[in-house]
Amino acid sequence: MASVTLRNICKSFDDVPITRGIDLDIADGEFVVFVGPSGCGKSTLLRLIAGLEDITDGELQIDGERVNELPPMDRSVGMVFQSYALYPHMNVAENMAFGLKLAKVEKSEINRRVNSVAKILQLDQMLDRKPKDLSGGQRQRVAIGRTMVREPKVFLFDEPLSNLDAFLRVQMRIEISRLHQRLQATMIYVTHDQVEAMTLADKIVVLNAGRIAQVGPPLELYHYPNNQFVAGFIGSPQMNFLPVQAVSASSDSVEVSMPGGSSLRLPVDGSQVSPGDALTLGIRPEHFVDAEQADFVFNGEIAVAERLGDHNLLHLNFEGVDDMVAVASDGNRRVAVGQTYATGLLANKCHLFRADGSACARHYREPALFG
Repeated sequence: MASVTLRNICKSFDDVPITRGIDLDIADGEFVVFVGPSGCGKSTLLRLIAGLEDITDGELQIDGERVNELPPMDRSVGMVFQSYALYPHMNVAENMAFGLKLAKVEKSEINRRVNSVAKILQLDQMLDRKPKDLSGGQRQRVAIGRTMVREPKVFLFDEPLSNLDAFLRVQMRIEISRLHQRLQATMIYVTHDQVEAMTLADKIVVLNAGRIAQVGPPLELYHYPNNQFVAGFIGSPQMNFLPVQAVSASSDSVEVSMPGGSSLRLPVDGSQVSPGDALTLGIRPEHFVDAEQADFVFNGEIAVAERLGDHNLLHLNFEGVDDMVAVASDGNRRVAVGQTYATGLLANKCHLFRADGSACARHYREPALFG
């Protein structure tokens, strides 16, 4: 396998910049996910690594070797696309072997690789089937197998699960994760689905408008986002954002006036906050607690109730807050639209963002990361 190094990678189409000064180190055997909204540059960045687009500026290294000028076939990368792109007149074995035949690999070696990969992907009983006889998940496995038989140093996945239904996406996420554990291969995976990013990645790269917004392990980005964009993008359902104002601030904490008039002191770094500053408090739906346990209590009215079995996702109207606030609650609790609902938050579960979107660093250390 191989490491991948990007230094000041820029890509422009005519005068339109797509990626802007990307610096990134991907370790040998690491599973890295590029995630971000449509148009953020994640697929373009993957195509630059694959050699399918020319780099405008910067340097790309694979396993320590500069590859900017190398064609895709000489980069030892294998790419799995969003579309399966299987030949309908060929069976599974022929589809998997086609690239090796073009490369004039010996027949005995082709058969060895195809049979070995088919066993890993549980396709060994389907080698004689045509694509029309396969499910969507099986076709995607064939597309992955076609890449695996080439034995690349780096695997590239461009939204490979977006054409599958919800059940198959879950199943294929599990299979791709198991595949990575088995191969210990370097994998770079592009998705707009942050759930895929959280469940698959060793390291997530969040992109926004062609720049890296934050890089880190999934739980680090979940608990310690650097900015409001990352906080809102990572986590499902999305983090709630409430308008607050600074009352007092120090390097140890910030006291804010909450919607409704009461105040709350948050254990965050307020060294760059001044009294009177307009700030944004962030709280995830799953971090609301029962009112009797809370540092601050809200009384809201239920506008929408989504009953999801193990929990309810309630959308509440709070005084002083323009947007509805999402709150996760016990699925066994009886709730109804129009009902008054008391809930609260803990100061150490809150995030605080300055007017420019940057986060005030949290002092609380999550036991899951630092216990």
